[in-house]
Amino acid sequence: MGYATSIKNFISRLEGHLEEKLMVLEESSYYKITIPSSERNIFIYLPTQMQRLFPEDPKLIHVDVENLATQSENTILRLGSLLGKGKTYYARQTVVARVDKRVTTNFLAEHHMQGAMPGKYRYGLFYQGELISIAVFSGGRKILNTPDNYRSFELIRFCHKSGIRVTGGISKLLKAFIADFQPGDIMTYVDKDWSQDSSLKILNFQEAGQKEPMEFWINDGERYLIRSPEDRESYRHLYPKGYTKFNMGSIKMVSVLG
Repeated sequence: MGYATSIKNFISRLEGHLEEKLMVLEESSYYKITIPSSERNIFIYLPTQMQRLFPEDPKLIHVDVENLATQSENTILRLGSLLGKGKTYYARQTVVARVDKRVTTNFLAEHHMQGAMPGKYRYGLFYQGELISIAVFSGGRKILNTPDNYRSFELIRFCHKSGIRVTGGISKLLKAFIADFQPGDIMTYVDKDWSQDSSLKILNFQEAGQKEPMEFWINDGERYLIRSPEDRESYRHLYPKGYTKFNMGSIKMVSVLG
């Protein structure tokens, strides 16, 4: 199935999920999808478009066509959640508990757009015994010129079960982690492909810098992070039919607690 057919199928399914007709502009290296009921637009990039377009527009959502082969359903459900579709629970309806590595890995592999990363500490929200939301944290790091008991932790992964939103979910998970470990601060990164205005700001997180767009080698739908020119040449040799792409980078957010 070619890219054009894959994109048309994706758009048709997205229209069904959102229950509205979308406006589609087809260009040589990308498709622009306008959602009439929303301020958001979606850009789907073809292999020939290496870099993101209109990076200054905070309302754009950036998707690579290669992702539609394996992540089309999660992409549709995530877009729906952003636009108020799907099932909504409230954090007060859930129970927070620690989650083991195996369950975490399986949950993230199924529901997180960037895959599994088990981390060191894992907390979940359960609704009537079902895991519907999860947050994964790193171990604590000592920071120079801070008190001896000051530790910095990273929120590595956070996601809900696909098609579900938990209002107040991240707040409840953070409170449980903070109660157990009393961190000096918690930092995380917001994926700019999906958002440039993080809702974490209402939870006392502040922007503390940005990471430049990352470069990937794409081959047969798989993405390989390029950290150096040597990496690029290595992947070019291993996968000569591949090509490079850049994402939008990320925003570093920090909540200082101690």
